Amino acid sequence: MKVTVVGAGNVGATCANVLAIREIASEVVLLDIKEGVSEGKAMDMMQTSPLLGFDTCVVGSTNDYAKTAGSAVVVITSGLPRKPGMTREELIGTNAGIVKTVAENILKHSPNAILIIVSNPMDTMTYLTLKATGLPKNRVIGMGGALDSSRFKYYLSQALGRPLTDVQGTVIGGHGDTTMIPLTRLATYNGVPVSQILDAAALEKVAADTMVGGATLTKLLGTSAWYAPGAAAAMLVESIVRDEKKVFPCCVSLEGEYGQKDICIGVPVVVGKNGCEEIIDYKLNAEEKDLFEKSAAAVRKMNQVLADMKVI
Repeated sequence: MKVTVVGAGNVGATCANVLAIREIASEVVLLDIKEGVSEGKAMDMMQTSPLLGFDTCVVGSTNDYAKTAGSAVVVITSGLPRKPGMTREELIGTNAGIVKTVAENILKHSPNAILIIVSNPMDTMTYLTLKATGLPKNRVIGMGGALDSSRFKYYLSQALGRPLTDVQGTVIGGHGDTTMIPLTRLATYNGVPVSQILDAAALEKVAADTMVGGATLTKLLGTSAWYAPGAAAAMLVESIVRDEKKVFPCCVSLEGEYGQKDICIGVPVVVGKNGCEEIIDYKLNAEEKDLFEKSAAAVRKMNQVLADMKVI
């Protein structure tokens, strides 16, 4: 089975590397517009094969979409990364054209592919991809919530002083500093609600730290993070390729779920061989519903930029 990652920058290369090491696909194609970058990174990864013991073949390509033909899943990371002080909204103008072109070229060679969108602003780029391609909604998935939830678990584990793998937590809503909703009410430590262990002030800090998790790393690194984003995308690919039917918070098209229509936004999703196979209803309380409505309104405001630019 072939999987393609478009964009050989930090996030795309990390995603391809995780896919290879975990042998999620027999072939991983890494594509980029910059001459030699994808070929060089693919070669570097392949030279770790005898050291790490994986058999996945990683192939690099400079803008040759023919090499992506027959891909079952395609991860799109193309576009400008967020720089210090830059909002995701500011990325819309440039990245919309890039993502639309990439999606169109991919589907020429892999018409049955499931698309995973990583490019920012992720909710709006997912919506753009869905509208521009006309694909069924199960085949267009935004990665954001999977990453945000991993960051949420990290901050929970730090506050609890317990292992990350024993912590469960979910972030829904938009993939933005002010639009994501860490569901502290539903977070648990080995089945025990964290609200029974941490006080309200501690939980508020965890939620606040989660919401600026990406910006915090951007400030420290001078560019967007890549290890966790790349791994999050790879885990979605794995759940699709292996039909694991795991539940991830993902940006998907809603048609009445959570009280929303004509929008792509983060909700809990069963991810399997058909992509988005089911949207899980977490039965939000009144406060969470209000936050979700505000988040959706903010995402719609960004989506309106696409219409104003006549991109869709």
